[in-house]
Amino acid sequence: MLGARTLHYRLKRSSRKSIGFVIDGSGLGITAPRWVTIADIETAIAEKQRWIFAKLAEWQTRTEQRALPRVQWRDGAELPFLGKPVTVKLGASLLAFDQETRVLALPLPPHADAQQIKDRVTGWLQGEATRIFGERLEAYAGKLGVSFRSYALSSAATRWGSCSSEGRIRLNWRLIHFPLSVVDYVVAHELAHLREMNHSPRFWQTVESIFPEFREARKQLKQHPPEMVPGM
Repeated sequence: MLGARTLHYRLKRSSRKSIGFVIDGSGLGITAPRWVTIADIETAIAEKQRWIFAKLAEWQTRTEQRALPRVQWRDGAELPFLGKPVTVKLGASLLAFDQETRVLALPLPPHADAQQIKDRVTGWLQGEATRIFGERLEAYAGKLGVSFRSYALSSAATRWGSCSSEGRIRLNWRLIHFPLSVVDYVVAHELAHLREMNHSPRFWQTVESIFPEFREARKQLKQHPPEMVPGM
């Protein structure tokens, strides 16, 4: 207890010589020498409480910013497509997307179940991803003066893209939720690996040579890892 506040922490004993504090997404972790008493540890916590609570608040804010709302798969559902919301409407005779109103009309009955709606929307998104990513790969490969052997979509849980030494590129289809600038960053990133199969300074120089704005896009992706994006 710190005044009226309760602070939970994980304690690990080790052979280190001093008390160490680590704050991450799971809260406060403390590593302490085996000979240090709990009273000594909690005195140290009290001395660092301003720093601890400030860092815990930072992590909470970061988590809230990353957590995108889950899609409610029904008539009128909204989800991001290329960085802007799309509204799903049921009851159409044909599948169609209106660029101006940003309405995706689906040939499903008004009371279709959630899984049917999700499957149709996912299929459309993946089709758009295949087309758009392919166009961006061709454009940036031309800028860099490289060629790739093949390209496919992925559903990776932890990666936005990959490039093999044989020139096979895979891009996470969920990138279609982000603005085109973010798609372009991942495309440029993977193509740069055809020059540098590492993340050395030369690699990042290669990325920057064809996509100078990569830093902002990279920051946006770090805030929204694949597992936090709608459509999972």
